[in-house]
Amino acid sequence: MAKDDRINIQLQCTECKSKNYATCKNKKTTKNKLELNKFCPKCGKQTLHKETK
Repeated sequence: MAKDDRINIQLQCTECKSKNYATCKNKKTTKNKLELNKFCPKCGKQTLHKETK
C-alpha cells in the first residue's frame, strides 16, 4: 500500500463546532466521511465528531 492512500483529517464536534481531534484515514477503503463518538473537552461529554478537511 502506498503512503499516498492515507490523508490527514480533522474531527469536529457536531454540537459546539470545535475541532478537537486529528487523525488519518485511507481514502481508497473509506469513501464516506468519518463519524466517531469522541469525548469533547469543551462540551464535557461524548458527542458525535464528523470529518472536516
